[in-house]
Formats: sequence, C-alpha cells, structure tokens
Amino acid sequence: MFDILTYPFMQYALIAGVMVGFLASYYGVFVVQRGLSFLGDGLAHAAFGGVALGILLCVQPLWIGVPFTVIVAIGITWVRNRTRLASDTVIGIFFATSMALGIIFLRLTPGYSPDALGLLFGSILTVNPLLDLWIIAVVTVVSLFTIPLWGRWSYATFDREMGMVDRLPVLRDDYLISVLIAITVVVSVKVVGIVLVAAFLVIPAATGRLMARTFSSMTWYSIAIGVFTAVVGLLVSFRLNLPSGATIVLTQGLVFVIVMLLTQLALGRGTKRREAAPATPKNTP
Repeated sequence: MFDILTYPFMQYALIAGVMVGFLASYYGVFVVQRGLSFLGDGLAHAAFGGVALGILLCVQPLWIGVPFTVIVAIGITWVRNRTRLASDTVIGIFFATSMALGIIFLRLTPGYSPDALGLLFGSILTVNPLLDLWIIAVVTVVSLFTIPLWGRWSYATFDREMGMVDRLPVLRDDYLISVLIAITVVVSVKVVGIVLVAAFLVIPAATGRLMARTFSSMTWYSIAIGVFTAVVGLLVSFRLNLPSGATIVLTQGLVFVIVMLLTQLALGRGTKRREAAPATPKNTP
C-alpha cells in the first residue's frame, strides 16, 4: 500500500486531499448546523460559471472562479438578509443563473475543453504543485487564523438573535463565512469536482453531528472524518482505478451509514435498559 507514496503525483494528491478535507469539514459544520446544505451546491454551480468564464478567456480557471464565486456568495447573503425570501429560494436563483452563464460560456468556447470535464468531475491526480497546492495551502492557512472567531460564529449559529442583542457582528460574520465557504468550494473543485463538492461540505459534518454531544466535538469529528475519508478514498480509487472524487464521497457516505447504524443501535439498547429497569417506588407520606 505504501508504495503508492513513491509516486510524486500521489503525494501531491494526498496533500491536497488532506487540506481540502480539513477546509470542507471545518466550514461544513456551520453549513449543516445553520441549515444551509443547499448553499454548497449553489456555490459549486456558481463556481462552474466562473471557471467556464476563465476557460473562455483562456485564463487559469481558479483566477476567475474564485472572485466570481465570492461575488455570488456575497449576493446570496445580501439578498437573503435584505428580503423575506427563504434561503433555499435565494440560493436557487443564483444557482440557476450561474449555471446558465457557465453553459453559455462553454458554448462560446471554441473546441473541446478537457479542463471543463475535469472541473465537473474532479481530477485530484492532476493537482499542480506550483499552483493548485499553493492556493489550497494559502486558503488553509487563512482558515486557521479564523479559529479565534469560531466561538463567536458558533454562538450566532445557535442563537442569532441573542448574538445581535449582545452586539456581535453577526451580519458581517455572515458575509465572511459565505466568502470563505465560496473560496473553499472553488479550491475543492479540483479534488471532487463541481458535481460532488457539496457532499464534501455536508457528509463529514452530518456524520460528526450524529456522534457529538457538543458543537466543538462535532467540529473535531467532522474534520477527522473529512481528512480520513479523503486519504482512504484516494488510496482506494488508485488501487481500483476508480474516479477519485466519487470514491472519496462514497467513502464518506459509507462512514455516515456505519455511524448512523451504530448510533441507532446504541439508542435502542439504551431504551431497552430504561424499559427493563424496575420502577423506583415513590415515597409515601
């Protein structure tokens, strides 16, 4: 198994997978707990519009995809906060518009573009160490500097109104989190592709939620699961000659099912013990 690590492209892929696993899982807990699972899908398709524009302009797709997706994320947050529309409605509008733009941009691009296919389905084995890895590394370092804000973000996640009463910058943090999620989505596209990147945000965090009793432990579980499944899925995909992005997501789904079944089994045993326990007689006066 370890002979795989002798290949430089596998080394780059594993490093990228670990960093993206950390990023997606770290922000994924806020996506799941705030009920914004559709946001990951919406931003992924917004990224499609941005990278398609980059391909049309013959520019590195990430240079266009990142600002394009950030603008969409800011737009979603602004409309959501300024109107009475539900979050999924706002995301759906930007989702459809960005996807339509991406289709038009690709239609206007002369000839066949293999970059578009790789971005749709992921191509982690072709990670460029001089560009992709450095961009992902920079986003990871920036995210580490947001750890001191985690407490404030978690407070607003569970009680937004009270956070505003306590004069926390809740609205500003909404924009910041949306922008960071947008950047994470774009850099994750290289690993799992636009089609599956939303799962990368949701599944590890959802699994962590099943296992955890507190939001902090949910975050740690989510990060551990995201990194673990990225490594295992990548190694399995290489051995079995399967698409890497799809294999990583299937590994995450398998871990989720196992955890869910074990959780339900533990709950069932706890219920049976309580039902079998003899009733405590009440004290009579």
